Amino acid sequence: MEQSSSLQSEDYSDDDASNSKDSPAELLAQPLSSDELKTLLVDSERARLVSKLSEANQQNRILKRQLQDQEATLVNFKSELAVMELEVQALATLAEEIAKGSIPEGSRKINGKYIQSHLLSRLGVLHEKLEEQIKDVEAARSKGVKLFWSGMAESVQVMGSFDGWSQGEYLSPEYDGSFTKFSTTLMLRPGRYEIKFLVDGEWQLSPEFPTVGEGLTENNFIIVE
Repeated sequence: MEQSSSLQSEDYSDDDASNSKDSPAELLAQPLSSDELKTLLVDSERARLVSKLSEANQQNRILKRQLQDQEATLVNFKSELAVMELEVQALATLAEEIAKGSIPEGSRKINGKYIQSHLLSRLGVLHEKLEEQIKDVEAARSKGVKLFWSGMAESVQVMGSFDGWSQGEYLSPEYDGSFTKFSTTLMLRPGRYEIKFLVDGEWQLSPEFPTVGEGLTENNFIIVE
């Protein structure tokens, strides 16, 4: 009798243990706790942000390639203008020699000037326009601007109005004794740009560049001639 009662008690305990375990379907049917829900939301938001960042990086690479293509086109255009400018200058010099010489009898006049003088004046105007176009092309070209940050840090990123404060550019470290110099070169067109450095996740101003604004809106700025 003692053995049978002990066996019955073990059967009852096994039944209780089996009833205490929920099936996977029952677990899924249970409502999530607030902490579990927050974790899911954070994971979902992180995945969405990572996806958006990946799209932004891809778009940024496309824009950089387009900018490089435009820069190459500007360089070629400037070279063509320079050749034309030299040819016009040579023609203007030749026309000046002709105008200074004796005017052949019966030479035609345009607006009261002999055709030789009129040709010289027209070539002079064309030469000035070519020089202005060359200056405009030079002004439209991007220039390499070196930015740097000195100090102890693991990661330094420069943000600024050069890309709408959207992505920025990471600086490369150069270790030199007791401190590290971070630097990068941005291709910028002539203009005025506000910048700020993100050092190990914290906004910092550099004493190497002038500042503008006050408080949270205070930034460094650079001017590209």
